[in-house]
Amino acid sequence: MKKITFLLAFASIAELGNAQLTNKIDTVSYLIGTNIGTNIMRQMPEANKELILKGLSDMLYGQAPACGDQGQVNNYFQQKTEVESASMKADGLKFLSENKKNPKVKVTASGLQYEVIKMGTGVKPVAASKVKVHYHGTTPDGRVFDSSVDRGQPASFPLNGVIKGWTEGLQLMPVGSKFKFYIPQELAYGANPQPGSIIKPYMPLVFEVELIAIEK
Repeated sequence: MKKITFLLAFASIAELGNAQLTNKIDTVSYLIGTNIGTNIMRQMPEANKELILKGLSDMLYGQAPACGDQGQVNNYFQQKTEVESASMKADGLKFLSENKKNPKVKVTASGLQYEVIKMGTGVKPVAASKVKVHYHGTTPDGRVFDSSVDRGQPASFPLNGVIKGWTEGLQLMPVGSKFKFYIPQELAYGANPQPGSIIKPYMPLVFEVELIAIEK
């Protein structure tokens, strides 16, 4: 009987391919479904889609669940996060280790790596300075996540209000300089990148930064 009910539920879902959104409830109902699907594919692309649909069907149609141990969900995602974090840390360390082989790259005591593209002749900022810069930020594989250069508008901010790699790195730069920074994850966002960003937990970052001015 359960197998028949299961098959009928999937048949019903398949028939919805041509369903029309005829009123507000239809539209909202459909959007709830798309939100659920989007979240699942973002968090668990390896999910068994048929069993996702069965779980939804059982709850929507009042069927007894095949499994009620919700603790397995938390355990799964905790273990998945641990594995992904370890992999990301290893990838970041490998990237930085290989990068140090470049003779142009210098390394500070904190592990910050930098390359001088152009050395300016002005004064250097201190941690309390407000600076005006142009910058271009990418992931280690070259994907752009933020760029004042692309926007065509320099940015101004206090050095004590940004990630540690920036606070340290820009104090190495006389005004008029352009450096390239390779920032270890512990000097960037660590385990907590901005939500929705392409920056992943424990990912090192790469920035090209031009120090335009120190502002009062």
